Amino acid sequence: MAYLDDSAEVQNFVSLRISLASPEEIRSWSYGEVTKPETINYRRLRPEKDGLFCEAIFGPTRDWQCYCGKYKNIRYRGIICDKCGVEVTRSSVRRERMGHIELAAPVAHIWYTRQAPSILGILLDISRRNLDRVLYFAQYVITMVDEEARQRALKRLAEEHKHRQNELLTKANNAIAALQERLAQEQARIQAQLEALYARMEEQLNNETEALMKEVQGLQKRLEERLGTVPRSPIVIKTTGTVIVEAGETIGREHLSFLNRIVQEELEHLEERIRAQEELEAAPLQAELEHWRRSINEEISAIQEQLAQDLEKLRQKYEDEQEEL
Repeated sequence: MAYLDDSAEVQNFVSLRISLASPEEIRSWSYGEVTKPETINYRRLRPEKDGLFCEAIFGPTRDWQCYCGKYKNIRYRGIICDKCGVEVTRSSVRRERMGHIELAAPVAHIWYTRQAPSILGILLDISRRNLDRVLYFAQYVITMVDEEARQRALKRLAEEHKHRQNELLTKANNAIAALQERLAQEQARIQAQLEALYARMEEQLNNETEALMKEVQGLQKRLEERLGTVPRSPIVIKTTGTVIVEAGETIGREHLSFLNRIVQEELEHLEERIRAQEELEAAPLQAELEHWRRSINEEISAIQEQLAQDLEKLRQKYEDEQEEL
């Protein structure tokens, strides 16, 4: 057995005592806390910092050299590197230094549980099997139940459940209301654009119809005044370019009937053209309106589905906690 200062070595001894150290003693012996499960970095082949082989805790892997390489000579002996935290000393100290691990939960030492008979089992008066279930968190031991405190806890749990449920409902309802308000705003905006488009198309139809009828009325009056005559040049509707009477042809009643028929056809064609243009220009607005409706409805459905899932999880958690109490 070697001492820490290498001053002496024990070759002969009569007895060796092994006992459990207290947490305070372990911390006093420790050179640092191990917080990571890593050992050696597979790329650099050097110990990981704060790991199971950490040089800042257990000492350097190379004599008189710190981890980062800032100090590399025996003249720096005893200096702790301000960069990597490793003490400049012999690498052999890694054989004698120890670190410690802070446990996240209390544990039972194997000496008191695994030996036969189990000391903890005797003290608690439970079987080895049930003791293992408690130690490995499969079961727990209830020593006393305060019924008044239990009822208060159940009441508080119910109030918290109701409060959390109301929070979820309020949050979901507010989100849905905001989406519906946004949809109403977009619908009003697009509807105003559609109404402006319809009014403009209607005005265009009225203007073109009025211009056509004004020309036709003048042309009809001209034909009635010149019935039985022969025009030297063709009589044409300038708006459409349609020839009513050819040059050298005698003007008769059939030309008036033809004019009326052409005018009726042209009015129908004019209205069809205006309506087609109106539909073409309104299509993007209608598509945008449908997009808003579909996207808002999808978002509302997603919120409602998430709300249902959250309420179900909350209910399950409440029932589990209630059952535990």
